[in-house]
Amino acid sequence: MTDTAVSYDPDNIFAKILRGEIPCNKVFENEHALAFHDINPQAPVHVLVIPKGEYVSPEDFTARASDAEIAGFMRAVGETARQLGLTANGYRLLANHGPDSRQEVAHLHVHITGGRDLGRLLEPEA
Repeated sequence: MTDTAVSYDPDNIFAKILRGEIPCNKVFENEHALAFHDINPQAPVHVLVIPKGEYVSPEDFTARASDAEIAGFMRAVGETARQLGLTANGYRLLANHGPDSRQEVAHLHVHITGGRDLGRLLEPEA
């Protein structure tokens, strides 16, 4: 694994969702990814897309995943946004990596948020 700061925990919440141990409100699924509604939404539409493989972060995923996994994951992100009706007005994709970004679950996940004006991504420091 190239992401040496955090190793993959097979008992993380997303691994449990993938195994069917914890239910989710599924939006989309393909061979390589699962998309489901966030249980703590930060926008009118807030969905998570996770790869089915054991990847900690974007860095880990792009270093170790196969081309088919990467393509399947990105297609799932796009298809999920289309199914949610977000393409006309736009949406935000966010993937955190590591403690400075406040990544809470060490399983790669992309947040798709939309359904309103989301404002600036970051406010300048005072």
